[in-house]
Amino acid sequence: MNEKRKAGRRAVRTRADSMSDRPLISIIIPTKNEEKLLPRCLEQFSERLRQRFRLEIIVSDGGSTDNTLGIAAAFADFIATHDLDRRQTIAEGRNRGAQLANSDLLLFVNADTEFDNTEHFLERVLQRFAVDQALTAVATRVEVAPSERILSDTLFHGFFNRYVRLLNQIGVGMGRGECQVVRREAFEALGGYNQEMVAGEDFDLYHRLRSIGRIRFDHSLLIYESPRRYRRYGYIKVYGEWIRNGFAVLIKHRSVSEIWEEVR
Repeated sequence: MNEKRKAGRRAVRTRADSMSDRPLISIIIPTKNEEKLLPRCLEQFSERLRQRFRLEIIVSDGGSTDNTLGIAAAFADFIATHDLDRRQTIAEGRNRGAQLANSDLLLFVNADTEFDNTEHFLERVLQRFAVDQALTAVATRVEVAPSERILSDTLFHGFFNRYVRLLNQIGVGMGRGECQVVRREAFEALGGYNQEMVAGEDFDLYHRLRSIGRIRFDHSLLIYESPRRYRRYGYIKVYGEWIRNGFAVLIKHRSVSEIWEEVR
């Protein structure tokens, strides 16, 4: 097991290098106390898919106190941990994961993210980036899984997916943080996510990416997110926070929120 340390952070290789070729896709999952949902997220990347698409799995943990790291050790190729005596932003966690990546395509997903069809998703994004060299990122549809969906979920996500599509059509650049697919060269050219942003870092990245290349909203790429935040706070409060942070990103290049509460 290889291990690297730097300034209070640790990166551990948990699996032997079984790929003869360089990975095609690096899947980066930021975590903190995600033992409930992380197994379901990681199990989507079966050994068959990992071999077919040459996947590497990177879990970037922000200081979990539950069994998140134990679960990650059974699936991930790399685990990065945060040992500094301060709260890590999700942007910092994603950047840390990207630093460990070995592929040219970065797929950032949250620990509560599930794919409607994992194989189709991976095949589609590889094809899109291969045929369009000016493509910097892809935005996907986000919904709540049918098994958990209620009317408010359907109404909100129906509206918000159209909103994301529109922003990309008019050249603003937008992608939900639940799933972001980015060309590594473009990601590194912009310095990755803004680590100072507690919220809105996902919008900020895609807005900046749009300035150097194309972003496409792909309606055929569907992922599901947990409704846990909507159930606790309600859509009005959650959407209000998104709007406030979105305008702050556009106008002031920073987020309004000082802390983003975990919902577990």
